[in-house]
Amino acid sequence: MKQVEKGKAANDEFQTANSALQRGERVRELLQQRVKLPFDEKHLQGLLVRPELNQLLMGSVVPAGLLNIYGPCGYGKSAAATQALLASDFSFARIRWVTLSAQDNAPERFLMLLAVVLNQPEPLHSGAFADGLQWLLAATERPDSARLLPQVLVLDNLDAISNPAALALLQQLVDNLPAQLCLLGISRGPLAISTHSLELQNRFNSLGPDKLEFSRSEVFEFFASELQQQTLTTVSVDNLYSLTEGWPTPLALYRGELRSSRERKALQDTASIQRFLADAVLGHYTNAQLLALRALAELDVFSDDLFASLADTTTELALSPSQTALAQATPTPVTLSQLVPSQAVERGLPAKLMAGRGRWYRLNPLLLDWLQTPVLNGGAQRMLRVSEWFAQRRQYSEGLKYALMSADVGQIRRMAAEGSEALLLGQDTASLLRLRCSLPAPALAANPRLRLVFGWVHAIGGQCRQATELIEHLGKVGTHDIPLGRIQALQAFIARGQGQVEPALVLAEAALEDSELSIQGQLVTQLVRSSALCALGRFADARQASREAARLARQAGDTGSEALAVYAHARIELSKGELRHTEHLLRSSLDTAMQELARPARVGEIRLQLNLALVLWHQGRYQDVDRVLAVCTRQAEQTRDLGLLMAMCLRVLICRSQSHFDEAFAWIARAERTMQSWQVDGELYVPVLEALKASCWLGQRETDRAAQAMAKIVPYRQAGYSPELFPTMPGLMDCLQVRIAMARGEYGAARTQLSGLRAGYRDSVPMGVDMHMSLLDVALLAREKSPAQAVKRLVSIVELAAKEHFISPFTELKQELEPLLRQTSDQLPTGVFSDALVKLFGIKAATSATRVIVPLAEPISEREKGVLECIARGLSNQEVADKLHISLHTVKTHARRINAKLGVKSRTQAIVRARELGVL
Repeated sequence: MKQVEKGKAANDEFQTANSALQRGERVRELLQQRVKLPFDEKHLQGLLVRPELNQLLMGSVVPAGLLNIYGPCGYGKSAAATQALLASDFSFARIRWVTLSAQDNAPERFLMLLAVVLNQPEPLHSGAFADGLQWLLAATERPDSARLLPQVLVLDNLDAISNPAALALLQQLVDNLPAQLCLLGISRGPLAISTHSLELQNRFNSLGPDKLEFSRSEVFEFFASELQQQTLTTVSVDNLYSLTEGWPTPLALYRGELRSSRERKALQDTASIQRFLADAVLGHYTNAQLLALRALAELDVFSDDLFASLADTTTELALSPSQTALAQATPTPVTLSQLVPSQAVERGLPAKLMAGRGRWYRLNPLLLDWLQTPVLNGGAQRMLRVSEWFAQRRQYSEGLKYALMSADVGQIRRMAAEGSEALLLGQDTASLLRLRCSLPAPALAANPRLRLVFGWVHAIGGQCRQATELIEHLGKVGTHDIPLGRIQALQAFIARGQGQVEPALVLAEAALEDSELSIQGQLVTQLVRSSALCALGRFADARQASREAARLARQAGDTGSEALAVYAHARIELSKGELRHTEHLLRSSLDTAMQELARPARVGEIRLQLNLALVLWHQGRYQDVDRVLAVCTRQAEQTRDLGLLMAMCLRVLICRSQSHFDEAFAWIARAERTMQSWQVDGELYVPVLEALKASCWLGQRETDRAAQAMAKIVPYRQAGYSPELFPTMPGLMDCLQVRIAMARGEYGAARTQLSGLRAGYRDSVPMGVDMHMSLLDVALLAREKSPAQAVKRLVSIVELAAKEHFISPFTELKQELEPLLRQTSDQLPTGVFSDALVKLFGIKAATSATRVIVPLAEPISEREKGVLECIARGLSNQEVADKLHISLHTVKTHARRINAKLGVKSRTQAIVRARELGVL
């Protein structure tokens, strides 16, 4: 057997690099020239200041630890690290930064570079490279060398190191970092070395593109100058965020183009951005790989398995301009096996991992747009293959979508025939409506079952009139074999969608009496019942209906509808004012939904996210709302879910709370255009948008315009309209009428309207509406010369709202409450919520000298304090007894004494009061 000659192994491409290099002072001087920060303070002046990111970065830097900052090209990794370091407490003189290159794959050179950045002499060794690094690290431990050691070492462009010998040295360095040295690594993808042991020792942190990308609010701050000069509008900035998803470099390049050019172009048409995408992002791909990427861009989401199914399909390389001019070259067919998507993503392709879908990804929208031009040959064949791939896995909604893109009539009909009911359960309204447009009218008219299916499609899509027309004659007995219960279930759904609460409830009850109603039919009908009962304030009955819906969803194996059942439950809890419980419920359900791999986005999951955003808005957590909406808005647009209206309404409310009225009205107009383009019936969105207009006009003290907007809602209010997406809307519309009367100085009329409003509720009043009415009562009391009573009432409302941090009613009624709060802010109970109110109303916080906390008449003992701390952690009485080694009777005695000393009646009140007094 032949021996492999040393240094000639077929898989060793680094033999030359591993050989010894020339040493000397000249080489060391050259290496020292590379040790410098990539940016100085002058170059950083034009960048967006991001204090939260700076704090996050520096909080992740630990001595003898590694922080890896990774992300695709253009995410501002080096700039973010430089900004954070210059803003930190680290001495500028003790920061060492070196940008690595392919030449540093030579282990000898890498060792010399490490010696330079660590301010140490060259390692004297004649053995293995590992021995040289060990000698170097040992030298840093000597007292005379330790003072020369930098505090922070930054190794930029770590992707350049790919030689196994150099990677071994990097691994050795990371594992044996000097105690006083902090190491920062910057790369396009995850590190090629092992980091799990460092993680277990709390010595490794990583920050990815999700932290580096601009948030929506940061994009608006970035273009503040352009907005002020009206070069851009709020709508265009929002579109920039949607297109780039906060990708920093394209946004910075576009801002530069706006400031240097008179002609404004679309971002994707800007020359500098096209060069950035072609050269920096995609420049290292071969022509064949670039072609495969263009084919990949034809897919909304992709995985290795899906793309592998296209590996044997071919397309053609586009001719270069020179080839076109010569007209001699012919296109070359290329297979798509040149690319493995997951590997491309790990190497820096701008794409996001789809949460809960395993290794499924989607490309950044800007890159997607660039890759989709020009259109490749053979697209229809590939879309047909993709449709078949999804159909084999019984994912009919995705299969139908790509069948429609392939324009293959046979595949479209097969998808409709095999999966029409599965498509309904998949809740992909967009695909179903496209299928509806492709069906000939005679075929639909002759098939009662198909009319019923597409009646559901139109109803889910907000086209209730078209749904009613399709099933108009199905109620006649003997013309078909469809059970009456199925028809009544759809009629109940339509009635609820149109805001008719009691008719929907009657039809739902009738449908459930039909023994032939399918499980899916029962499920949807119970959801309709839950929604209607919640709107009527019958929360216990609504909760029972949502439980039954959840049971039926599990029985049918329909996780999407199970999410809708949780959504129904969450709305009940939200109506009761249980914000914290609602948030926990929604997050738990979203986590459960993510366990189902390789599934398309569903309406149920989108509605959970929207309800979560609503809870966060009620608590004033606008940055969290922004992050949630950024995700679910895109999904709602793709699936054509009416929940998009709620997302846009939340945008309006946030803008209004920040007094950005122009932006608020822009969102209202955008919502109106979207609903009209989707052909949604007016009663589903017109009252909601008019109420938002009235609120915004009131915020600008335009009372007459607010009254005009409210006049358009009068017919809906008189008809008992209660929109399905906004069950508390009727009460809030009535509160708006009270506010208009107050703004006009008609306090008597306002008092009469408010009294009638509360009397109109037969059952429980939703918490949000109740707080609006109570706060309006406070505002009226203050204007009716009853300030003492108003203050007493306000304090009780603040104490109630503080339990759940329910701040949205105060935000909405800021104009009415501001005079009273400015006069009485020092009388509010102390605590986080009161501090938030003071900040909301722009009131200067009272100093400790002027704000006195009334001490307890009888102090809490140490033993009682221990019990109270356990209660605050959520422990039951028995768990408290076990933890403190006392009897259950003793725990109950302590709890009663604690309540008496604090002047409260429940555990929750005790915790809130104890925190206000500083006991906890």
